Amino acid sequence: MDEVNVCDFKAGDGVLLIGHGTRDAMGTRQFFELGEKLRSHLSPLPVEPCLLELQSPTIADGWENLKARGVKRVLAAPLLLFSAGHAKSDIPDALNQCLRHSSEMTWQESRALSRAPELLQLVLQRLDESRLKFQSRPDATAIVMVGRGSFDPCAQADMKLLTLWVAGQRKVAITTTAFYAMAHPRLPVVLRRVAVNASIETIVVQPHLLFEGALYQSILKQVDDVALEFPHKRIIVSGYLGPEPKVADALVRRLSSLSGK
Repeated sequence: MDEVNVCDFKAGDGVLLIGHGTRDAMGTRQFFELGEKLRSHLSPLPVEPCLLELQSPTIADGWENLKARGVKRVLAAPLLLFSAGHAKSDIPDALNQCLRHSSEMTWQESRALSRAPELLQLVLQRLDESRLKFQSRPDATAIVMVGRGSFDPCAQADMKLLTLWVAGQRKVAITTTAFYAMAHPRLPVVLRRVAVNASIETIVVQPHLLFEGALYQSILKQVDDVALEFPHKRIIVSGYLGPEPKVADALVRRLSSLSGK
């Protein structure tokens, strides 16, 4: 994306990068690696990575760090793929709690990443890496886009819209959506439904996840279990998005919508 001019932000602005949190050591490292990329993109604007749950630094820790650096307006950047309970309730509640002890400060929250152009580019990149590696024929290939899942109907719809967009960009025999939890259809059900199609030779499963963690490993396990039932089908799991510059670019795009407000 075009470089955002940090002069567009106001004096006293600071960024709180808010991740979900994970007990996975690699996932944690990847989150902070992304935090460094965002800091580099926005320098000299203060950027403090923090985590919603499971780990430190907490949102309150990040807020206090920004406060100590003279920040008056906190720009909260949720590192979330879709807008559901965390973005709509948990993060605002935590920020309002911080505000009670900092009456001189304000906060604004940017949108979830959703279908930011940079993220869409990375989705296709991960998909193409898997397809090129195995040279799958489009007319014998199925793509299964897997979301984490949410009870929020808007988040579910957003994942399905992503799948429709992918279907328009990469022409294969089948492109469909599955969810790991909290929404239907679930991944094993979708995999079996696709695998029984005699014309399908290769199934590319693309987990729409940011980092390594228990969820990615669970998806691998579910795929392995179904693959044992269909030994004549090639089922591939692509990589997660990862702490790539494109993710930082997408965050900057979302934050830039707050810069002049």
